[in-house]
This record gives sequence, structure tokens and C-alpha cells, in this order.
Amino acid sequence: MLRPPAFKPRRITGLSINRMIPNILTLLALCAGMTAIRFAINGQFEGAVIAIIVAGVFDGLDGRVARLLKSTSPFGAQLDSLSDFICFGVAPGVMLYIWTMSHLASFGWALSLLYAICCGLRLARFNTQLDVELPPYAAYFFTGVPAPGGAGLVLVPMYLAFEFGDEFFRSPIFNGVVMIAVAALMVSRVPTFSMKRFRIPHNYVLPVMLGIAVVAAFLTTAPWPTLSAVGILYIASIPLTVRSFNRLRREAAAQAKASPDIDLAAAPQHYDAPESRLPH
Repeated sequence: MLRPPAFKPRRITGLSINRMIPNILTLLALCAGMTAIRFAINGQFEGAVIAIIVAGVFDGLDGRVARLLKSTSPFGAQLDSLSDFICFGVAPGVMLYIWTMSHLASFGWALSLLYAICCGLRLARFNTQLDVELPPYAAYFFTGVPAPGGAGLVLVPMYLAFEFGDEFFRSPIFNGVVMIAVAALMVSRVPTFSMKRFRIPHNYVLPVMLGIAVVAAFLTTAPWPTLSAVGILYIASIPLTVRSFNRLRREAAAQAKASPDIDLAAAPQHYDAPESRLPH
């Protein structure tokens, strides 16, 4: 007597949901950036700024989640850069043009384009350095201001205007100068500090957590002065970052002379750390 063939469950192949989470976060950041443009078109500039901040939060999470889930991929890296260009290049440029730069007509639009172009160039340069092998000391630094940081800095006049009024901080001349300066910082070779590889000593974990809690409290009670202060402190820290980078580079060069097996002569002057935004 013939027996019916045993049932064999069909094997389902595909991508795990967990591996899709980083790219989902990137898409959420992209949605937030596009929503910021919509808010600006409707004249809701405070909502637009909040949408950019939300995009920055998602952008900061996607790479970390990708590393935790071990779901990095070249596709994720390209998607991340495209999202960053929209969220931190195009959206702030459009927001500032609608908010104040339109008073300068074509010149104001040209400055908005300049900012977006510099953001795109900064991201393109970063992508070309993903496979570059870096000396250990360079892993703590970016080359120039990263795209999210540039968006945060170029919107500082808007934060100040929300808190202290439009009489000066909404001036298109003042905002144009800020846009040019931030655009130059993004494409510059100035090293800026990256927190993503920073290790906190055990003795300082609790104070750092308390400090973060204090900043979070101020963000909820007085968001615009707090964001303004953060942006100003970031700019003020750049000379200290340059000094620290040069010191570490001199120390590495001295070690290379003492150990002939270490060759840092061919390394570029400033670096982006690929580990800081691994593809996902």
C-alpha cells in the first residue's frame, strides 16, 4: 500500500524584521525631514525645527541599532546619506529661505543652495572615506562639522528669534552670514570631536548621566535657549578639538619615529571615522 508523501514545511527565505529596523529608523528620519519642509511652508516654524530635531534623534539611533543587531550593509549606508542630505541639507535650507532669506530674493535662494550643496559635498566626502584605514587617534574626530551638527548650527538664529524676538535674529543678512560660515565648516578640513567612540570612565558615569538629565530638563522647559547654548558651546569647542587633534597627531608621529613598523606619513591630515556611521 502506498503512503502519501510526508508533508515538508516550505522554507521561507527573506530578511528578518530585526535587520530592517535600522533602515526603518532612517526612513522615519527622512519622513521627519520632509515634514519639517511642510511645516515651514505652512508657516509653523517651531514645528519645523522640532521635526529636524526628531530627524536628528532617528539619525543618531539607526547606526547604533545597526551595530547592535549586526545588520550593516552598503544599502543602509547609501540610504543614510540620502536621508541626511534631505533632513540636514535641503530641509534647513528651505526652512531658512521661507523664514527670512526670501527677502534677499535670488541672492537669498543662492545662499540656501550653497548651504545644501556644501552639506551634499560633506556627505559625499564621508562616503568616499568609509573604507579608508585610519590611525587609532583619528577615530575620535570628524572632518569638518557633520551634517546633523551643521543643521543644528544653521538654525541657531531661529532658536534665538523664537526666544528673544525677530528684530535682529530674523535679519536675512545675519542669517546669510551664519549660513556661509556653517557651510564652510561642513566642507572644511577642521577636525571636530565625535562622541560616538568616546569612552566614559566609570567614576564619571553618574555625573555624566546627571548632566544629561539636567540638559533634558532644560530642553523640556526652555528648549530654545538650551538649543542656542548647545550650538554656541559646540562652536566654542572647535578650537579645543583642533588643539587635541594636533596633540594626538604629534604623539602618534613621535611613536612612529620610535617604532619603524608604524608608518603614519601617508595618512591624511584629518579624518572621518567610518565606525561612527557604519552602513546598516
